[in-house]
Amino acid sequence: MDAFTIAEPPETPLRHVLTSSQFDRRFLNYLCQLTNTIRRFDKSREGLAYLGSLLSHKRAMLYFTQPSTRTFLSFHSACHILGITASEIRDSATSSERKGESVEDSLRTFSSYVDLIIMRSPIPGLCDRTAQLLDATPRPVPIINAGSGPDEHPTQALLDIYTLTRSLRMRGGIDGKTICMVGDLRRGRTVRSLARLLANYEGVRIIFSSPPAFRIAQDLRTDLAAAGVAFEETDAFLPAIAEADAVYMTRIQDEYDVGDESGALDYSKYHLRAEHLPSLRDDCVIMHPLPRRDELDPEIDHDPRAKYWRQERNGMWVRAAVLTMLFGVDDRIQLPEL
Repeated sequence: MDAFTIAEPPETPLRHVLTSSQFDRRFLNYLCQLTNTIRRFDKSREGLAYLGSLLSHKRAMLYFTQPSTRTFLSFHSACHILGITASEIRDSATSSERKGESVEDSLRTFSSYVDLIIMRSPIPGLCDRTAQLLDATPRPVPIINAGSGPDEHPTQALLDIYTLTRSLRMRGGIDGKTICMVGDLRRGRTVRSLARLLANYEGVRIIFSSPPAFRIAQDLRTDLAAAGVAFEETDAFLPAIAEADAVYMTRIQDEYDVGDESGALDYSKYHLRAEHLPSLRDDCVIMHPLPRRDELDPEIDHDPRAKYWRQERNGMWVRAAVLTMLFGVDDRIQLPEL
């Protein structure tokens, strides 16, 4: 999508943000355009004051019972930009769950106090179950999945798409590009969500580079095949990144280890180091959802192809755009004229 093209808003209002599979190309184009517009308001005191007035009557709860710093602060900042009052729970041990209350009952109680629940949990499927539960109540507040076990991280994928769109805009956008995803692809929820979003673009090819033990799960393989996405899996690293228009690095997800499965393999073969930069295309985009370990050399940080610090700031604006859509005030943000 051209940076100056006016995108049509989605036909169906946004109710929850649970999975990247719920989004189509029209939604993604509109979200990218809306995010660009919101960022323009950041250029003046008056613009920021206007953004801060849009949702000053709303309250949100950040229910983050899985460790997080970047995603938490990104959402908290997005709420602040729009005037939303945000409260938080960072440890379920401080709630009645410690007394034996189910997490579902706790969340239903919390929904009585706020207009939105943003959730990050190690429990797979909890966001979906909570959304279904609240939809059946007299006060069905929206749910945003901010990371659900090893399942999905849809808003990370949205900001990744936005970063790719901006980074590749002078080359025709994401359509027709080769994206190489590297690392622990079986347990990396950002990879699962982003790969599904890439299915909305024409002629995209995905190369999954990983140790054999950490290849993508069968459900993702099935979904991509059904969507007609060209993809391949390899345990090679250098040949894979050399073909890519964008390289998406990820860390080892050893918090999900059963035994010492991560320690049993040599992950250094999938580290991107400064010495590898000549192997990349001159206009390749280097991304990482962070946090990083040794898989991404800090010496790469100042390479113009490195976009991962920009990803983080992009996330705040993308999440602000999502919030305006959830509460139906996105039409109060004037889009630029052609």
